[in-house]
Amino acid sequence: MNKTNKDFFLVLCLSVFFVVVGQFAQAQQIKGIVHELESSEKLPHVLVKNLRTNQTIETDSEGGFVIDGAINDLLSFTQAGYEVDTAFIYEQGIQRIYLVHDDKSILIDEVVVSRLTDSRIANEIEKAKKEGQVTEASQNRGGMRISPSRLFGRQSKLARKNLNLLITEQSNRKVDRLFTNQAIRAIVPVTDTELPLFREQFRPSLEFMQTASPEDLRIYVLDSYRKFKSK
Repeated sequence: MNKTNKDFFLVLCLSVFFVVVGQFAQAQQIKGIVHELESSEKLPHVLVKNLRTNQTIETDSEGGFVIDGAINDLLSFTQAGYEVDTAFIYEQGIQRIYLVHDDKSILIDEVVVSRLTDSRIANEIEKAKKEGQVTEASQNRGGMRISPSRLFGRQSKLARKNLNLLITEQSNRKVDRLFTNQAIRAIVPVTDTELPLFREQFRPSLEFMQTASPEDLRIYVLDSYRKFKSK
């Protein structure tokens, strides 16, 4: 190989190297936007911290942030006047984080619960369990007794309704981390348009996903896809 060819080969190798390094660096970043929960207003100056690397940055004027990180990292979000929250990063794409004002009750519905981080859902589940309790300690005879105010009270009823929504969302997220696009596409030729609807309609139970073997999952996806295409 003459000198000209060697030089060309060296330049080519360096170009490929820097492209690969650049792509790797880009893949190792987490991007997102922080909002206020009820209004969806974008929040500037929120302190974002990667709890694995201890790197911290602040959101910009539009609530956006870019921080070094990867899948399975845990980020914390701190802003004066809002409750500290944490988000587990389990998928690529723009992360949307919704913060809650300190000491503010959340009116939970299907839209709101979908915006909550995993840690917030866990906190709200514990809160709803306490507020929805129908028994209380007896002052005179000891032990527990049914409390009519807790059984029929509006706040208690709402807490029990919220609890069902929260537990369902929490369970669905655990399933979705196993019942992934990649896992489905490795078995059936589902299109980009069909995929979201297929996952929603045929999301398996958490109990199934926790005990299913790879062969069990393959059979389930094949059978579900056959039903999906026959509609």
